[in-house]
Amino acid sequence: MSIHGIDTTFLVQVEVREVPGHEAAREWLDHALEKHPQPLALAPQVLTEFVHVVTDPRRFAEPLSMEEALAKALGWWEAREVKLIYPSLDSTRLAMMWLRQYRLGRKRLLDTQLAATYYAAGITRLLTLNMSDFEVFGVFHPQTLTLN
Repeated sequence: MSIHGIDTTFLVQVEVREVPGHEAAREWLDHALEKHPQPLALAPQVLTEFVHVVTDPRRFAEPLSMEEALAKALGWWEAREVKLIYPSLDSTRLAMMWLRQYRLGRKRLLDTQLAATYYAAGITRLLTLNMSDFEVFGVFHPQTLTLN
């Protein structure tokens, strides 16, 4: 079993009760960590986007406070089940190449940087609710949230 890179959408689903599929995502995560004690990959840009999203009152009826969001983000960053993945010279070069190659616009910058960060680190499986954001690169495999 290969390591899975965490996308912001999955992290939000796991941490915010009002997101559809919250319970299923929590259950999947608990099951995966128990049955397959493989680390999950996490890049720093996921945490900053997570804090941005979960504190937004336009997205949620009950957004997290900045302090709550930062506490959750730090909990993930320090979790023993998480392998920290950082942007590198190679991932930055790859992101710029993919932006040009696939003619991606400014709204695709963050996903492209995340994709390149994970791919340059050898990660080809993503935990995301928006696999379509990553399909253009042709290098990632989705992780279906099933309890197999």
